[in-house]
Amino acid sequence: MRKLTFLLPAAAAAALSASAVVPAIAQSPEPVTTIEASGKVIPNKAGTKKKPKSVKLDFKGSMSTSGEDGLNKPVVNKIEILLPKDGYYAGGKLPKGVKGKVTPKCSESAMMNGLPGDVCPKGSIVGKGSGNAWADTVTTKVDLTFVNGGANTIYAFTELTNPAVVQLPVAGKIKKQSGKWGYKVTFTVPEDLQVVAGTPISLRDLKAKITAKNYLFTTGCPKNKKWPYEVTTYQNTTAPANFKGTTPCK
Repeated sequence: MRKLTFLLPAAAAAALSASAVVPAIAQSPEPVTTIEASGKVIPNKAGTKKKPKSVKLDFKGSMSTSGEDGLNKPVVNKIEILLPKDGYYAGGKLPKGVKGKVTPKCSESAMMNGLPGDVCPKGSIVGKGSGNAWADTVTTKVDLTFVNGGANTIYAFTELTNPAVVQLPVAGKIKKQSGKWGYKVTFTVPEDLQVVAGTPISLRDLKAKITAKNYLFTTGCPKNKKWPYEVTTYQNTTAPANFKGTTPCK
């Protein structure tokens, strides 16, 4: 077999050698979204399985995304919350050992026709909340009303006034878990709240209080005296952001 040999001109070889040592152009890092959160259970002295204790929940959270301000404002399309196993959600049924009436529930169809305070049964509103979001480069306020939706649903009725008035119930689907987790709550944000009047809405911070009596219960406290919780958000332009936290119990 005939062996072919290719001769590279000296000038071309020198050019290639020079190009080999030219440093690559630096690539901008991908923007990263992070969450900071804190949760408080009131009272934090736990009940037991035989004597569950009704509690209130106070939650605060904020989001930020790396990169130049004004460029990296991702839109949240889903939020997942994991709650500890030492709790009981009583949206559909009270736990054993507790007397009283189950919290009334309201339907999504009712809230599509009016505000919860006007169209829902008395007592079905279980909490309130508020937050701030970016509407392009302008801050817009978010008002929340939490409404019992029954055995496996809690609604976050969401109101925006800028860049346009939007009033929609956001369903939080509640599913029982195993291991150290008791429940997973998944809020899927409707498209009509992700983009309003052609403007993307990017969540900045949020606070929520669940204050209804006999709606949330504690049934125990772990040996380390800490109730765990976990929050994950899913955005349109950045990877999911996750926060793992604890709140003290006794």
